[in-house]
Amino acid sequence: MNKKMALMMLALILLLAGCGQNQNGKEDQESGQSGAGEEVTLKVAALIPPMTDVLEMAKPKLKEEGINLEIVILSDNVQPNNALANKEVDANFFQHVPYMEEYNANNGSELVPVVPIYNAVFGAYSKRYDKIEDLPEGATIAIPNDPSNIGRSLVMFEKNGLIKLKEGVGIKATQADIIDNPKNYKFKEVDLLMLARTLDDVDMVAMTPAYAKPLGLTPKNDALITEGKDSEFTITLIARKDNVDSEPIQKLAKAMTSPEVKKFFEDNYSEIALPAF
Repeated sequence: MNKKMALMMLALILLLAGCGQNQNGKEDQESGQSGAGEEVTLKVAALIPPMTDVLEMAKPKLKEEGINLEIVILSDNVQPNNALANKEVDANFFQHVPYMEEYNANNGSELVPVVPIYNAVFGAYSKRYDKIEDLPEGATIAIPNDPSNIGRSLVMFEKNGLIKLKEGVGIKATQADIIDNPKNYKFKEVDLLMLARTLDDVDMVAMTPAYAKPLGLTPKNDALITEGKDSEFTITLIARKDNVDSEPIQKLAKAMTSPEVKKFFEDNYSEIALPAF
C-alpha cells in the first residue's frame, strides 16, 4: 500500500507541474501576441509621380508610428483597383472619385475614398498648333478611353466652345452625346497611359499633367485649353469599405496631408497640381 501511495503522489506532483508549465506557456504566448511595438506593413498601389513622391514622403512619418509603407508600382490604370478589390494591397493612390465609382459599378466592388490629395489640371496639348483657334477643321483629337475621362474631356471641349453636348449629360457624356461639332473634329479614344505617345500622330491630346510633364509640358504654359478650377476630378487616396476606418489607413491619410506635402506641391508642382487639403 505504501508503494502504491508513493506512486500516486508522484503522479499527482508531475501532473500539477505540467499544468503549471502549460499555463505559463500560454501566458507567454498571449504576451507575445499582444505584440506591443510590432511593425505593421501597409501596401499601397500607385503608378507615377507625383503620386509616388507623396507616398515616399509619408514613409518616414509612418515608420515612426510602427507602419512599414510598401509602395507597389503598377503598369496600367486597371491593376491598382483590381489589386485593392482583391485585397492584394490595402489602398491605392492614382485616381479620381468618378473613375473609382465607374470601377465599382462595373465590378461590384466596394472601394471608397479616404481623402482628396491634389487637383491635377486637365488640359489639351498640341505639337502642331500654338492656339486653339489654329486647330483646323477635321482635326483628330486624342482623349482617354475610360468612360469617366471621356466625359471629362468632352465637358472641357464644350466649356471651351469646340462642341456642344446634350443637356444634362455632364461628365457621363460619350461621343454619342455630341449634338454640335461645327468643325467636325474626330475624337480618338486612347488608353490613358498611351496618350502622351500619340502627341506626334494627332492634332491635339487631352491629358492630365502627370503625363504631360515628362514631355516638358505644363497646363499653364503649354495647354491650348484647360478644364478650369471647378473640376470634380481630384486625385484621391482610395481604400476599401472594410478597411477605410482602420488605424493604419487613417495614419496614412494624415501623413499624406501634412504641411510638408503641401509645401512639396507648392515648390515642385505648382503649375500642374494644386493641393486639395
